[in-house]
Amino acid sequence: MVNYKVNIITGAELFKYARQFNVKISREDAEKIADYVRGKQLDIFDDEARSKALKDIAKITSPLTAKEINRVFVLLAK
Repeated sequence: MVNYKVNIITGAELFKYARQFNVKISREDAEKIADYVRGKQLDIFDDEARSKALKDIAKITSPLTAKEINRVFVLLAK
């Protein structure tokens, strides 16, 4: 269920979750990340798959943003 939500998430939803978990990302970065993960069938429970996705996210945003987004993924996975 969590992976399904991650794979269809919008930028607005990602931004909302980030704020809910006190993770600081911009709306623009949330949109970029949502565009990247949407439809990728990303399994956030798989450390290797999540790590690869975070490396890609770091390239399209920044390493700091990728680190922050990892916090969101980890909190969603709980």
